[in-house]
Amino acid sequence: MTPDMPLFIVIAGLFGAVIGSFLNVCILRWGAEPKQSVVRPRSHCPTCDMGLRWYDNVPIISWLVLRARCRGCGAPISAQYPLIELATALLWAGMVWRYGLSLETLRGAVFGTVLLGIAMTDARAYIIPDEFSLGGLVLGVLLALALGRQPLGTALLGAAFGFGLLWLVAVAGEWMFKQEAMGGGDVKMMAMVGAFVGWQGTLLTVFLGALIGSLIFVPLSIAGHKKLVPFGIFLAIGAAATYLVGPALFAWYGGYLGQA
Repeated sequence: MTPDMPLFIVIAGLFGAVIGSFLNVCILRWGAEPKQSVVRPRSHCPTCDMGLRWYDNVPIISWLVLRARCRGCGAPISAQYPLIELATALLWAGMVWRYGLSLETLRGAVFGTVLLGIAMTDARAYIIPDEFSLGGLVLGVLLALALGRQPLGTALLGAAFGFGLLWLVAVAGEWMFKQEAMGGGDVKMMAMVGAFVGWQGTLLTVFLGALIGSLIFVPLSIAGHKKLVPFGIFLAIGAAATYLVGPALFAWYGGYLGQA
């Protein structure tokens, strides 16, 4: 680590907190019914409708200073706001710590931010907005293009494979169970994931997502809990794990097969 790197990590964390503040807006408004613009109206208290001043909208700090209460009406402010801002700050700082000042840092930070937005929106509203899935797909392809011809080919193949795989699962599931087994949002999400992790990473993401989902959903079903569990959350966790440790797992497995 160079002497300047700690400073860059701090700057990335601060920038990530700002991104997280905007991500909160995206989560709430894209997940609303009907969907709302993230540009207008300006940020306001949902209880008294008072517009937020700039000093009431400083990531993390304003929530602490206001003691989680609206300055105007005293209504409680959800802890989601500072938690998302903190998570995004750590994500961006962590990518700089891991990859330094590189395009891969930007790829990882963007990918993680989109996955966080998808997981939170699906958890809150049972929806994966196209702005996250298709918008993330475009960003993934553009970032791959900046890396060169081969990464672009990998991203395009991964996107096509991810879309096709989940589409086949959706069609087969609907045929077997006579009802919708996979939402269209999940299918488009996996096209986005494929653009970042390639076709092999897509397979690992689906495997990990299904495994994590089963570990949570099966006990709930046995206990009589019938509430729908959004699969996008588990796919997002699986995709994040694939991005972080997938290459190491593939290398280990390739070496294991070579020794067998």
